[in-house]
Amino acid sequence: MIQMTPQQIVRELDRYIVGQTEAKKSVAIALRNRWRRQQASDDMREEILPNNIVMIGPTGVGKTEIARRLAKLVSAAFVKVEASNYTEVGYVGRDVESIIRDLVEVSIAMVKAEHQERIKSAVEQIVEERLLDLLMPEPGKSPEETDPEAAERRQRTRQKLRSKLEKGDLEQRTVTVKSQGASSPMIEIFSRGGIEEMGIQFPGNVNPFAPQRPKERELTVRQAREQLRVEESARLIDMEKIVEEAKGRAETNGIVFVDEIDKIAGPSGQAGPDVSREGVQRDLLPIVEGCSVNTRHGVVKTDHVLFIAAGAFNVAKPSELIPEFQGRFPIRVELSSLGAEDFVRILKEPDNSLIKQYQALLAAEGCQLDFTDDAVVEIARVAGAANERSENIGARRLQTVLSTLLEAILYELPESKKTRIVFDGEDVRSKLDSILADEDLTRYIL
Repeated sequence: MIQMTPQQIVRELDRYIVGQTEAKKSVAIALRNRWRRQQASDDMREEILPNNIVMIGPTGVGKTEIARRLAKLVSAAFVKVEASNYTEVGYVGRDVESIIRDLVEVSIAMVKAEHQERIKSAVEQIVEERLLDLLMPEPGKSPEETDPEAAERRQRTRQKLRSKLEKGDLEQRTVTVKSQGASSPMIEIFSRGGIEEMGIQFPGNVNPFAPQRPKERELTVRQAREQLRVEESARLIDMEKIVEEAKGRAETNGIVFVDEIDKIAGPSGQAGPDVSREGVQRDLLPIVEGCSVNTRHGVVKTDHVLFIAAGAFNVAKPSELIPEFQGRFPIRVELSSLGAEDFVRILKEPDNSLIKQYQALLAAEGCQLDFTDDAVVEIARVAGAANERSENIGARRLQTVLSTLLEAILYELPESKKTRIVFDGEDVRSKLDSILADEDLTRYIL
């Protein structure tokens, strides 16, 4: 785990998320406590449980982004689920333990990618040699094999091919590649835990699913390189070792983000179609408290997985969650609503701001896109006004406003061949004010 102080974590989150300092502090402390726990003695380490967090705030204020960026910051396995998916209607055929199964799969994919990156150089060397063998097959047994001059000529030819291969001159050359075929079939089994994939090995010639003979395929060098990379990576990495490491990381560093937690809250004793809400809480409770979950890779414990729950709580209240569930989320933090001033900062400050994203998109067409300061203020004003007049979707409104503003340009740019476009405040007003004045905003801004 990356050893970052809470203040360093907050500074990193500030690069992508505007405001919400209290929420950032809470998740930063929770993350640092994980590292602190690892420094404790073995006996004490098992006793220290994570301080799960409930984020309370309207949609579009950064709840999901904070959790997602936090996980990315420390390369932790991250899974986002919506609590409403586990209510009565969506509950059939899938249980809450599938959350942990998904977390393990994400962790395995991350660890596998890390191992592949470590052996990337070795794989590339092996792939290059295999491509040269395909481009210049070994000759059959003949007197030439013992002829030093013939061997030297062959080596010079091979070096010329290697040089062309490195320059990319042979990418469209066709070669014959033998594919290995599946070594283990994957069978989907429908169970209460959802669709589980199970790898089943059939001994010897009993395997009726996997092909027994390698298949030959005609591929370009470019296509063959990709296939050979996959084969060599699979050969060089130890999947058993990867799975064990991934399971350990999921148990100690995994982060589960449970959104719409307010959808499973409600007054106690309420009957009717919402009767399953309390049931979903009680089903979620064991994995939040800490239990052992069976996965196709073995048993995984959830005692030290960090759970971050979030909800608007504009109808229900956090106090309407069952007491046992509340007790497992001791840290509560409220996120503030966003206004026009916040939108200006969101458009200008983050490293991945929408304006920078659209600038990158238009740069692909050879066009420079610029917004003056008053144009940014006007975009923020329109987004704020739209949120006030219709459903408040927070910063997500900026995406719809900018999309509407740039729609004609994005459509016409490939043929107009413009190299620079500048928006000022008047341009934004002339384009968007007429739309904002329309009573039926949903025609333009969802």
